[in-house]
Amino acid sequence: MTEFSDLLKADNQQPARSIHLVETKGVEAWLSTQPDRVRALVAAQRFKGKAGEQAILPGDGDEWSVVAGVASKDALGPWCLARLAETLPEGCYRLAEGTPGAAALGWLTAQYRFDRYRKDEASAGPRILLTGGVAQIDPVVQLATAVALVRNLVNTPAADMGPPDLEAAVEKVARSFGAAVSVTRGDALEQGYPMIHAVGKAADKGFAPRLIELTWGDPAHPRVALVGKGICFDSGGLDIKPSSGMRLMKKDMGGAAHALGLAQLVMAARLPVRLHLLIAAAENAISGNAFRPGDILRTRKGLTVEIGNTDAEGRLVLGDALTRAGEEKPELLIDFATLTGAARVAVGPDLPALFANDDGVAAEMAALGAEIDDPTWRLPLWDGYADMLKSDVADINNAGEGGFAGAITAALFLKRFVPEDTPWLHLDTFAWRPSGKPGRPKGGEALGMRAAFRLLQRRYGRDG
Repeated sequence: MTEFSDLLKADNQQPARSIHLVETKGVEAWLSTQPDRVRALVAAQRFKGKAGEQAILPGDGDEWSVVAGVASKDALGPWCLARLAETLPEGCYRLAEGTPGAAALGWLTAQYRFDRYRKDEASAGPRILLTGGVAQIDPVVQLATAVALVRNLVNTPAADMGPPDLEAAVEKVARSFGAAVSVTRGDALEQGYPMIHAVGKAADKGFAPRLIELTWGDPAHPRVALVGKGICFDSGGLDIKPSSGMRLMKKDMGGAAHALGLAQLVMAARLPVRLHLLIAAAENAISGNAFRPGDILRTRKGLTVEIGNTDAEGRLVLGDALTRAGEEKPELLIDFATLTGAARVAVGPDLPALFANDDGVAAEMAALGAEIDDPTWRLPLWDGYADMLKSDVADINNAGEGGFAGAITAALFLKRFVPEDTPWLHLDTFAWRPSGKPGRPKGGEALGMRAAFRLLQRRYGRDG
């Protein structure tokens, strides 16, 4: 993993090249103050001061600096320096005025590389950013590290990121913070978490399903539960997906990656909470003992579920995990899942669909996400569609009929497993960027995680 602490350092007046930020609306005024050779070189590089543009400025001898366009010098967003970090030569840089603030995140994540399978590929040297905002270095590094954790887990193919590998990832994070990990598998899983077992029982023994739990923090502190969908590969089961639908199914454990990344942030920041992380890990495979359309599953909660579609498996494993989380009576319950294609049709790949049973918490989450450029978009938890999940032979069906409101009916299914008096947020996230942007390469991505962390910071008294 990229060592982000090497890329953002305290400014002790060590040698570094300057980055001059110019607002788009003020580029003409800035040019009017520059000598002729600077104006000529800027014009040759076709620099117009638009956000994301940059140009090299001459200095004395072999010295040079950089000018970059930004929308606002007073409100730097997280991605406004990202292109610089991707394209400048290796070396040390500082802003000519002010500190990078939020923009330091993009500087770091722009230098993320997933090189597990391409270690012989030459890569550019580090671009180091100096900052006078020393107090913000650790929090920004922690954010970038959590983003990279999500990206790495999602980018790793299913052969190397099965349920045992997810378990190992949780244990690695837990060791760093002295957290406790417990794992339920085998007969205990079948008896205690029958839906997780049913979804994962067709997989090879080496990829057996399990519920992974991590606990951390003072038991006297408010309890926060984080739940992640950890379907390490989704064939669709007997309702098999077409090959095009399976192409990205290594990312179907993206919800688990988000929950683990958020747990890491909570522990690194030492938020005063009692943290309970639950990851339902399974591979939805096909074999002679795979669960079938028409089967009726019992659940940890005691409800019965008729299987209308084996490709609606994520909500099944989450149902048992949410039940377990609710048993500990958390003050707040958040789940992440790459749950429905319907959410992507509704809001596209960049916006996690947000569902909530508490309007106040939902509004706070949405506002904070917009504030830090990690947006979510709330969809209604519309009880009027609950009839779409009715079953003639069980308490509920796992797949609504008619093809309408797929993201909403999936959320309504999950709602049946959440205690009525527990504030709950459900994020149906894509966990993937189909095309790259500065600081955000194509591939696995954390979408909604930073917003959820900001919410926890605000609610539990250590606002970063």
